[in-house]
Amino acid sequence: MFDIELKPNSLSVFFENAGYSAEIINSKKIFKVFSSVENELNSISNGVGLRDLSNSGIIEFRGKDVLDFLHRITSNSLKDVQKGMLTQTIFTTEKGRIIDTATILNFEDHQLLLCSDENKEKVVSWIRKYIITDDVNLNYGSDNYVFMELLGSQADSFITLVCGNAVNDMKINEFKTIRAEGLIFILAKLKELNGVEKFWILADAANGIDLTKFMLEHVGPFDFNLIGDEAYKLYRILSGIPSAPGELNDQYNPHEAGLLNMVSFTKGCYIGQEVIARLDTYDKVQKYLMRIILDSRVDENDKYLLYDENGNEAGVITSITFSPKLNKSVALGYVRKAFAVEGQILTVKNESGSSTKASVGNIFKKK
Repeated sequence: MFDIELKPNSLSVFFENAGYSAEIINSKKIFKVFSSVENELNSISNGVGLRDLSNSGIIEFRGKDVLDFLHRITSNSLKDVQKGMLTQTIFTTEKGRIIDTATILNFEDHQLLLCSDENKEKVVSWIRKYIITDDVNLNYGSDNYVFMELLGSQADSFITLVCGNAVNDMKINEFKTIRAEGLIFILAKLKELNGVEKFWILADAANGIDLTKFMLEHVGPFDFNLIGDEAYKLYRILSGIPSAPGELNDQYNPHEAGLLNMVSFTKGCYIGQEVIARLDTYDKVQKYLMRIILDSRVDENDKYLLYDENGNEAGVITSITFSPKLNKSVALGYVRKAFAVEGQILTVKNESGSSTKASVGNIFKKK
């Protein structure tokens, strides 16, 4: 099934030639479903799933000032990131609002920055705005890499099957160059916001595709599935994981998005630092990202606001999808502090006035 010739080398071509269908969304090939949402979600929960992240923003940095420069303009501490380690950080505006989250991998002689595809142009523009005399050079690297994610309760065991003992002692926020089965690729170990461990894989096109073929052909006893866009969206909403462009944009700050694990309160100044510190010191956060369970199924293409029992606006829904298990729509949204309480009942209305009830689930994380 997988012994096919690829021109050019890319995972999207590989998947299409293997019989899977993609949709063109914003000039990108998006695989919404590989098997079924239920099967794929079960693999994320109880097995292992493989996601293609190659559409993400990948930026290559070179220069002796890169880490010091990024340390000065992002929310987390980057000065002491050792070779072979990664750090997650946030680009924020002068008002402390989110431009995007980013993961920085330090290879010592160069660095990789991984961010969302939706916000990568903003990130690059923001970075270039502040390069003055710094020895910092950057280029887009998305075309040079296949970028994948392994997630699920069996991910650790499965990647050990692929890589052998090389991953036995890997720590969270560490990455290694792996040579296994005649392949070479970069493997990183991270922890998601919901506390679940996962792995990222970066490789050139040829090695990335051959590695994907190897994994598909050596599933063994594992509950393995390719993960499409719909299943992952449901998973991240139920897990309270924010994503661009809905939750990660310049309308919201890291406090509201529950991203304080990517913020250092001891490193000193960075762009937006004063606002973020003041919100923390004086408890001035006005809204929080919350999970929302609607009473029925609604159109995912509509826009929705949240209201209290007196008709006062209580928040906005930022991501929404359907849960086959619950037979209801589920969502993420920013909810005003007074209503950001687990079990709070609110009314969800679209622009035409149609409404349904919803309950708030408490998923945000304080510092």
